[in-house]
Amino acid sequence: MLSEAIKIGVERAPNRSLLYALGYTEEELSRPLIGVVSSYNEIVPGHMNIDKIADAVKAGVRAAGGTPVMFPAIAVCDGIAMGHVGMKYSLVTRDLIADSTEAMAMAHQFDGLVMIPNCDKNVPGLLMAAARLNIPSIFVSGGPMLAGHLKDGRRTCLSHMFEAVGAYKAGTLDEKGVLDYEENACPTCGSCSGMYTANSMNCLCEAIGMALPGNGTIPAVYSARLRLAKHAGMQIMDLVKKNIRPRDIMTQASFHNAETVDMALGCSTNTMLHLPAIAHEAGITISLDESNAISARTPNLCHLAPAGDTFMEDLDLAGGVYAVMKELTKKNLLDTSVMTCTGRTMEENLQGAKNLNEDIIRPIDRPYSQSGGIAVLKGNLAPDGCVVKQSAVAQEMMVHEGPARVFDSEDEAIAAIYDRQIHPGDVVVIRYEGPKGGPGMREMLNPTSAIVGMGLGESVALITDGRFSGATRGAAIGHVSPEAAAGGNIALVQEGDRISINIPECKIHLDVSDEELARRRAAWVCPEPRIKTGYLARYAKLVTSADKGAILE
Repeated sequence: MLSEAIKIGVERAPNRSLLYALGYTEEELSRPLIGVVSSYNEIVPGHMNIDKIADAVKAGVRAAGGTPVMFPAIAVCDGIAMGHVGMKYSLVTRDLIADSTEAMAMAHQFDGLVMIPNCDKNVPGLLMAAARLNIPSIFVSGGPMLAGHLKDGRRTCLSHMFEAVGAYKAGTLDEKGVLDYEENACPTCGSCSGMYTANSMNCLCEAIGMALPGNGTIPAVYSARLRLAKHAGMQIMDLVKKNIRPRDIMTQASFHNAETVDMALGCSTNTMLHLPAIAHEAGITISLDESNAISARTPNLCHLAPAGDTFMEDLDLAGGVYAVMKELTKKNLLDTSVMTCTGRTMEENLQGAKNLNEDIIRPIDRPYSQSGGIAVLKGNLAPDGCVVKQSAVAQEMMVHEGPARVFDSEDEAIAAIYDRQIHPGDVVVIRYEGPKGGPGMREMLNPTSAIVGMGLGESVALITDGRFSGATRGAAIGHVSPEAAAGGNIALVQEGDRISINIPECKIHLDVSDEELARRRAAWVCPEPRIKTGYLARYAKLVTSADKGAILE
């Protein structure tokens, strides 16, 4: 056991004396030491219940003969950070979480780890740490929020809340209506109730094999979540005993499984950043081109918010992620021979899984579309690719051409949108918001929600080298690579240039000649960095482009 390095022999007497100072007994120290990575805090709604989840995990570890030792991981609430400088600090925490978890695990030589994440960057950060450390590990999230209910009985969620602000700015909703959303959109603890980034990643933890069934869908407020946590605590002991490690589970085949489930569920475009970054830590390369190939053969089976009017609690009642995976096996779209954290193969796990509601999870022969929820577009505006959640795009916007309306920051764009300067047919371009240029690659739920809320969702597209919340819907195209700060062609777009978008054909084109682009490039000067000190300045120097997962080198 790894923990013998701090427990065994006379030479380790000083180490043991410090463990005794913590109140551990000789009996407890004779057992495997299991790190319980708790992401509890009092600022993120998805994390306010994680202290209870951690207690349940610790009970499970003890019941199975281990000694649980809790330590913390940070987490940012993207919704609270949205629309101001705080959003620059969201994506960058993914690497802070991975690095700090690595430091704690290696410094204290845990025999196994139970990771307890929930919200957006917290999940991939801990998955990156698990892949990097390769110590027996299992995941159990804090669980999704229940959907809200407006005073008239309609169900609602956070994406509706953001769109309500746009409706107010457009004069179609009054302050009383905004207050109705404000007080009711987020009624419980948990990760926000649609298929946004947090819930996408927690579902993909099941698909990739690192979490038990139900991890992505059992609501945070249900007691079944506590039982799941206890079982995760018990199961880590079996993984330690059998020495089943993350890289035994997170293989090339299991990443392809995760991407396939991603396309079937209609997950957040942020998964196109996180899966490559997690795979990188496992010594595996996955590309955007592979994602398009997987999307092309994977039917989209679910339309959860923001793509539709169903929520995570509905998916849970319909059979959860395993029911979706069971549908996918009907056309042999998954490699079910892969190992999982249950100690069994995915094929064994899926025995008994059943689609309990074909209105929530479409049968594979009656999908919403024959291709997956995400598409990667390429063209002269994005030679290395850009990403759109096509399952949440209005049919009218699947093919679009219009004049560019160019902004060098999210703040400039949102001001113009609110000031009603954007008109039907426009293509809003927001640049210098990429991993380096932001720095930090802000999510842009405010401008996309404003466009939808102001009634422009079926006539205006938005293109950026930044990224979008999983709550975004509409023709919102992000991750443009290379980004503007790296000299990508998005930096050369001028007001009024024609841009064409063809999502079914995975194409995006700036209607400017190569000669004119060359002339503009010769005159282009990269703007001064917006932030020159602190962590963000260091991050900007190390981060790679979005098409590579915005990993640090």
